[in-house]
Amino acid sequence: MTRRMPTLTDVARHAGVSYATADRVVNGRGGVSEKSALRVRRAVEDLGYVRNVAAANLSQRRTYRFAVILPSGPNAFFGKVRDIISQERRRLRRELVDLRLETVEAFDPEALAAHLAGLARDGLDGVALVGSDHPKVCEAMAALRRDGLAVVTLISDVTDSFRDAYVGIDNRVAGCTAGRLIGLAHTGRAGRILPIVGALSARDHADRLGGFRETLAARHPGLTVLPEIEGRDRHERVEAQVAEILAADPGITAIYSAGAGNSGLVRVLEGRAPAERPVVVLHELVAHSRRALEQGLVDVVIDQRPAEEITLAIAHMRAVADRMPAPAAGPVVPAIYVSENLPPDPGAVPQGEPSR
Repeated sequence: MTRRMPTLTDVARHAGVSYATADRVVNGRGGVSEKSALRVRRAVEDLGYVRNVAAANLSQRRTYRFAVILPSGPNAFFGKVRDIISQERRRLRRELVDLRLETVEAFDPEALAAHLAGLARDGLDGVALVGSDHPKVCEAMAALRRDGLAVVTLISDVTDSFRDAYVGIDNRVAGCTAGRLIGLAHTGRAGRILPIVGALSARDHADRLGGFRETLAARHPGLTVLPEIEGRDRHERVEAQVAEILAADPGITAIYSAGAGNSGLVRVLEGRAPAERPVVVLHELVAHSRRALEQGLVDVVIDQRPAEEITLAIAHMRAVADRMPAPAAGPVVPAIYVSENLPPDPGAVPQGEPSR
């Protein structure tokens, strides 16, 4: 026979207090003498009572207030994440979640730190941000946690003592995967590989490049990795640098782009004959990378599944805000796309309907 779970009424009866008193203690609303509070806490422990957070929040009409901070600028991937958050905001309002989207200039840790410091006065329950290891950013994150906010890093991590959880892929493993794919594409032949990052100051880009270099050095020593391009996620900057390097070094056999600005890279590849195109592996399935895969301009796209990341980040912030155990931790497993296994295009016009 299944044992009945204890209720708050059972806790009140066991502690010898009113239901209202037990409710105030369990939900942390104060106004109860220390003696009565101690009796309620002992009853909770004796009975193994588990607080029903969802019911408590519903009865109190509590609204969670969360903010997601993303880099601003033309980065297509973060544009996609902003679209996902906009869609989630409408759904979350029905669950009493107020989700704010805010932006800060990309690769500007001091601006991010200042922005985080300003959030301390906004009465938020939690913040999710693209992590930066800059000391000022880490200190601002630590200050928010001291103020009782849930702090979740998204996409790029920091030292775990400064945040409650990280939601994203293991970027070093993603770089190792790219290295393995490019190594296999060379089938034992020698080659010269051009890496592209947004900035080495971005931990996710640095981790990807580190894993990439380690894998090629260990498994494919016949491949030479050239000095990386720092494109700052600007497509025109990536285009100019890649075009210049390919013109000067026609022996380049592969390109690995660990950052954004890939529409510029695609434009360079469009201008080359198919026989002259290098093997290309890049990150994030967005409109221009999808088209490049379909047209045979790039070979592999490693996508970190941002919709899943946003859902998990919100779940982590809610758990910390409710003083409940966080969801099971672990990196998001990325999807690896080639032209043959692309998912349906969400922006495609259904057959039979006119395009606009």
